[in-house]
Amino acid sequence: MANAVTCPTGLTGLIRGMKVREERVLADRKLAKVGGQLDELLASCWEETTDPGPYVFAEKPIDWGAVLQGDRFFALLMIRALTYGPQYAFGISCRRDACRARIEWEVDLTKLPVRALSSESRAAFVAGNRFETTLPDAGKRVGFKLLTGGDERKLPALQRSAPDRLLSAVLAYRVLDIAGIDAKDKRQFIEELTLRDADFLVDEFDRVDCGVDTTIEVECPECRETQEVELPFDSAFFLPGKERTARRKARSTSSPT
Repeated sequence: MANAVTCPTGLTGLIRGMKVREERVLADRKLAKVGGQLDELLASCWEETTDPGPYVFAEKPIDWGAVLQGDRFFALLMIRALTYGPQYAFGISCRRDACRARIEWEVDLTKLPVRALSSESRAAFVAGNRFETTLPDAGKRVGFKLLTGGDERKLPALQRSAPDRLLSAVLAYRVLDIAGIDAKDKRQFIEELTLRDADFLVDEFDRVDCGVDTTIEVECPECRETQEVELPFDSAFFLPGKERTARRKARSTSSPT
């Protein structure tokens, strides 16, 4: 059964839950290597677009590579919720060295805070996906972009190519231009930024972007310490929840042979 969803930018459409055939997508190692699993999953489960939001799609099917990360992630959360229900259970270890107890937690995916794309950001995205800010220490005007699905595919390779300079690599990728700095000198300029400027720039990325707040507050059942964690998002996210798996195993064990 299809369900209507409105993404953070206003992109609106009908989605369905995953079917057995989507298991092929999740298990496809070739797609995993090139980062294509999420695109395939979105393409399969997004049934109809009722409002394209800020996007202009030349063809009827959505080009998910041109869609902002915030919209993609929101749609994936809703597909998961529609498939298995809104509750998502996961386990982590307490961060306290003296404790390290197992924390079992559950969150309602449909209740996570969603940050919509502002009218100012929408206008900048539509005009070419170029945003501007001024670095407090360097005093330079910087142009940068929001990340799309196409960018999302490139980031893993970028991280592998510069594991010891990950921050500068990501900043250089997202920064389009710097006032008074030649394009060939952009990377060097970024590596010479103060950490205050780098932190400011990352905050600016988030400020003008849209998306879902995936920071969750959990409490350790043993030491009672409260800590913030990020919602786990990996291949297991699209598999059945632990309770459902446990029930399936129980039924299998109790079935006559």
